[in-house]
Amino acid sequence: MGATLENVSHSVNIKERLDFSCALFNATGNLIANAPHVPVHLGSMSESVMSIINARDGTMAPGDVFLMNNPYNGGTHIPDVTVITPVFAAEEYKKPTGEKPLFFVASRGHHQEIGGITPGSVPPFSTNIEEEGVLIDNFHLVDRGIFREKEVIELLTSGKYPTRNVNMNLSDLRAQIAANERGIKEIHKMVHQFTLPVVNTYMKYVQDNAEEMVRKVIDALEAGTFTYEMDDGCKVKVTVSIDKKERSATIDFTGTDPQQKSNFNAPKAIAQAACLYVFRTLVDHPIPLNSGCMKPLKIILPEKSMVNPSPPAAVVAGNVEVSQTITDALYGALGVLAGCQGTMNNFTFGTSTDGYYET
Repeated sequence: MGATLENVSHSVNIKERLDFSCALFNATGNLIANAPHVPVHLGSMSESVMSIINARDGTMAPGDVFLMNNPYNGGTHIPDVTVITPVFAAEEYKKPTGEKPLFFVASRGHHQEIGGITPGSVPPFSTNIEEEGVLIDNFHLVDRGIFREKEVIELLTSGKYPTRNVNMNLSDLRAQIAANERGIKEIHKMVHQFTLPVVNTYMKYVQDNAEEMVRKVIDALEAGTFTYEMDDGCKVKVTVSIDKKERSATIDFTGTDPQQKSNFNAPKAIAQAACLYVFRTLVDHPIPLNSGCMKPLKIILPEKSMVNPSPPAAVVAGNVEVSQTITDALYGALGVLAGCQGTMNNFTFGTSTDGYYET
């Protein structure tokens, strides 16, 4: 999937910077496997897939594709656009009988322009989500094989701050659709070779194995607390409690500062992705990042805090800055790793007709 997306995408952001991620999910939206792409994408995409399942359950058909970037519904920040495709049994594509999807595939790509108050769609001084670009939630991108080009153009060029380069958006969306189609073909080949029951059994095993690997990590950890103060004075506080009997951990962000008037707010999915990333890095085995890693973890994210803001708070720096802070705070609380520089060195520029973003 990733190779297809890289090869057929149009923008520098996806084709050359490789700011994208692709993954496979089971019928309930749990992450099963992924390529080694962007951790913050991969750890948060499950929520996006689950939101589509909840909204479209019983109405999805072969050839459907859905689009979203809503940071309050499993997204990261507005430029990270997720294309989600349900995967049906191979025979459903020939003669649909109304069966539910067996799996889902998704690709998330950072579109280098999708509106907002500045070119590049990563405004340094945004104070609400509208200023960061076109918000997309549960949009029907392909309807039973028909690409809804007119409707998606209307969507991307609507609102107070529309995209500056809709043609590039369309090209990258088509590339994401193609990447998902590649994933579907490979899944069908796998099911044909091994049978569906065997594939589902191994998908469960992959998650169960990841769960056990994280529990082994927890066995060796000690509880701890850490507070990370950012340059502007706001703080992320995390307390990790270890239950040795249950072999589980509670990650509590109570005490973290309230959501900011700036854009230094990390949506819930970002905070969860950072927790998943940290515990996955502590596993000394070559396991795929998947939802099983989360089963031993209980995450407490106070509402209306900078790690779980409420709309219409701006969030664009949450993905690239606060996520780094959460990661460092977790390593500090666990006492297992020194902090990094705590930032992602963002650079954005552009004109009235195009924008670019670099990290």
